[in-house]
Amino acid sequence: MLKKRRVALAVLLALASALAGCNSSKKADCASPEVFCVGLVTDMGKIDDKSFNQSAWEAIQRAQKELGATTQYIETTDPKDYPKNIGTFAEERYDVVVTSGFGLTEATRAAADQFSGVKFIGIDQFQIATKPNVVGLVFPEDHGGFLVGALAAMMTKTGKIGAVLATDAVPPVWRFGEGFRAGARHVKPDIELSVVYHNDVGFDKTFTDPEWGKTTAVSMIDKGVDIVFGGGGKTGNGALLGAATKGVYAIGVDTDQYFTVPEAQKVLLSSAVKLISDGTFDLIKSAKEGKLPAGNFQGKSGYAPYHDLDAKVPAEVKAKMEELRKGLLDGTLKTAVPPAKGP
Repeated sequence: MLKKRRVALAVLLALASALAGCNSSKKADCASPEVFCVGLVTDMGKIDDKSFNQSAWEAIQRAQKELGATTQYIETTDPKDYPKNIGTFAEERYDVVVTSGFGLTEATRAAADQFSGVKFIGIDQFQIATKPNVVGLVFPEDHGGFLVGALAAMMTKTGKIGAVLATDAVPPVWRFGEGFRAGARHVKPDIELSVVYHNDVGFDKTFTDPEWGKTTAVSMIDKGVDIVFGGGGKTGNGALLGAATKGVYAIGVDTDQYFTVPEAQKVLLSSAVKLISDGTFDLIKSAKEGKLPAGNFQGKSGYAPYHDLDAKVPAEVKAKMEELRKGLLDGTLKTAVPPAKGP
């Protein structure tokens, strides 16, 4: 009797597995009003970049769980494929297409013209002209950079701090770097700063070069830098790992990288954060409710907790950080960082 039950159970499990396989492989009818489809097109970084793309995907996974969305992503391997990848979702009548990163701005706007029935959310894509079916999720990256720059300047023992970043041709990256510079000099005008952008390669590599990030950080550290700010996908992650290797403090970017780069936890002082997941989810929810704004939507920026190093941060430094954060929020403190690098 027990044997028969085991056989029956095995048959049921096999059948359930087969049915699940059918459901997962069946293409959703995104044109149906009852089905809410959300697609993500990544920039050159991978979906597991522990930074920008991953944060966007986490928002879409949340939409699947809380809003019942049908979700999918396409990882871009060549910038020339931006239009094709966006078009793949649009042609399948996805309700919302999220495009991750400044580099997709033109392709996203072109797709919005071609597919007027699709809503587009462009993360880090400032909209100069308003289109009714496009919203740019933008952040005051200079605020986050300013805060962690001030933190680094207050915590350094050698008086030398550095930043290792992807290309400054991408305005959000530049705002992080220059915000870092401004914040450091705000609290310590004579601080020695080394801010390096990975401008010597194309967009296909500037965010995906952890070896360059690590080597550059180690080179700075060997010259006396004792706190490194790393930003720009896997390139920035490489800088964090370089700092961990040398045992000096590191500062992450975009998300709280204490949770995304565990190898650097022991030296991670904080992260300059953009609440990408929250902002993206809020816009997806608005789209489902038929309330997606057009133009630009301002997300939030700040700094992450000190985590394992909390006890190492003096009370006066914590107090100053909160003072600076509040000043940036209420506008009484300005970073003086322009929206983009000048000619």
